[in-house]
Amino acid sequence: MRKLFLAGIIFLNLFFVQGFSFIAQPNEATITILNRKNQAMTQITDGDSIRIQITLSQTISAQESILFTLGELSLPTGSCVIPSGETTCTTDLFASLGWYWDPNGVVRNTRIVQANNANGELIGQSDTVTVFPRPVVMVHGFVSNWQTWNSYLQPGGFLDSLGLKGFAVGDGQVPGVMNTGVITNPVGRTNTIAQNAEILGQYISNVKKQTGAEMVDLLVHSMGGIISRYYIDRLMQERDVAQLIMVGSPMGGSNCSVLPAALGFFLPGSIELRESYMRAVFNQQITHRKGIEFYDLGGTAITESFKSPCTDIPNDTVVSFGSVNAISLQSSKLNDIHTDLTFSEKAFTDFVKPLLQKPAGSFPLRDQPDPAPIAPTDSPLEFTRVYTGHVEAGGSTELTINIEPNIAVAAFALYDPSRSVTTIVRGASGNVIQLDPQTNGFIRVDDPSSLFYLGYGFQAPRPGPWKVTVQATESTPEDGTDFAISVYFVGGAKLETASSTLVPQLNEKVNLTANLSLNGQSLQITQAQAVIKNPNGGTETLDFPAGQNTSVSWIPREPGTHAVDIVVTALAADGSSIERTNFLAMEVQPTFSKLRISFNLALLLGSVLLVLIVILFGITRLLRRANR
Repeated sequence: MRKLFLAGIIFLNLFFVQGFSFIAQPNEATITILNRKNQAMTQITDGDSIRIQITLSQTISAQESILFTLGELSLPTGSCVIPSGETTCTTDLFASLGWYWDPNGVVRNTRIVQANNANGELIGQSDTVTVFPRPVVMVHGFVSNWQTWNSYLQPGGFLDSLGLKGFAVGDGQVPGVMNTGVITNPVGRTNTIAQNAEILGQYISNVKKQTGAEMVDLLVHSMGGIISRYYIDRLMQERDVAQLIMVGSPMGGSNCSVLPAALGFFLPGSIELRESYMRAVFNQQITHRKGIEFYDLGGTAITESFKSPCTDIPNDTVVSFGSVNAISLQSSKLNDIHTDLTFSEKAFTDFVKPLLQKPAGSFPLRDQPDPAPIAPTDSPLEFTRVYTGHVEAGGSTELTINIEPNIAVAAFALYDPSRSVTTIVRGASGNVIQLDPQTNGFIRVDDPSSLFYLGYGFQAPRPGPWKVTVQATESTPEDGTDFAISVYFVGGAKLETASSTLVPQLNEKVNLTANLSLNGQSLQITQAQAVIKNPNGGTETLDFPAGQNTSVSWIPREPGTHAVDIVVTALAADGSSIERTNFLAMEVQPTFSKLRISFNLALLLGSVLLVLIVILFGITRLLRRANR
């Protein structure tokens, strides 16, 4: 009896003391931030890929769903499920985008992650995690360099005001220099978009190594947006771009680029900027965004056609707002010109800054599907041929440009790499027209990276021959300067051209067609040519036969981007001459020679045979062992 009594005492002691302690002891949770290597982290850079892990002090009897939130914001960041009989679970890998900023644009350089159960009850939180901002990589445009970003890079500059570290491609902070054209060497070859995109990728990789960041923001100007799109689509293996912020990037190209191209300047870059290339070739192939959001700021300083030298309105002088929106993206407007967009405080304050300060929750949690390409559309502008020439120091050159009846607008653009000439314009009456900004939209752009130097236009111009004199000034170089003039009309005749393909293979026959119409009626073409400029500046000219809906064939002999100018002259019913040009572009694809194909086939067959031999050898050894 005494033994039974003692046993009871021991049982009650275990039940009330130890058992009670077990029930009262909470199931404590430890929250840990892990990097992609599953290492615990106490500091990260905004955008780094992380996992969140919860570990309980005791196993659970039934599975439990865990929701992780970012601090007091209660912003969901991930979830996982602890299985029955287990103590831990971990979220999938995700990007910590926006962790450095709160919704009011205030820096949050420390964060705490909280864990809640299915009932919404807080069951634990992490230790404080230090967060560093993402670096900003800036990409310049056509015939430019890293110094276009001085307003962002300099001490006390735009990025400094946000406490952000900036890198501009070519600035020497890390290796990598693009070539989009050097103003002092206009006949020098530029890199292709693809070549510059490869350099951009190397630069981004070097920035990541220096800073330890896994992601960067891309802030780009003009052609830099095209280069960045190529990098994202074709070269970026693992996502390292948080967002693509563009200012003045011509997603649909700019036909202002036909001016330097006509002189053989800055090839092949000046051809790749053509509207026909961007809309019909580039945009149809470069479509993958890999979850990255695209933003573009379009300048809209010019809103009247006669004040627009070489592209549709509204525009920033060389990039139209329609070009900005040639692909699906989030666009904004600013009353500014193209060359000022990287210096504009308003562009930074109203457009760039809010995007750099995007908080957590404002980035897509998962990759978004790529939007479908937008089909190319016809421009309301009808160009004449591009007039080219040379002016000697102290000399002048006169051109005659015919303007037919019923033209609503005639707009002129002059490109002069020395930015030293002046023009004298005589209308069909023979009188000199005094050009001014209000009446004629006269504009002079001294920035060497601009696609034109002088621009002016006329509303309802008088029909007949117009005389344009290009005259040297005291600042014209001793050996003179080359120039190119483009003229477009709104109204009048319309030229329609087509190509059987814009992406031909080497030695593939390409059929080009042309038809010029006025008021819906086809005109009799008296002369037509396809002037083809290859990537190295060589020119080939093909003659169309006279007639209506005329055509000619071309066989490309070298790969790369080719300019194809189809220049057509026809007679109107009143006997007056009408001239129009369409500026096409083609991407000729390289092909393997038969010898190379045979070699590759032999190499493939040899590899397959080697694999079969290895497999048979292995099977033989296994059979021998089995027999033993």
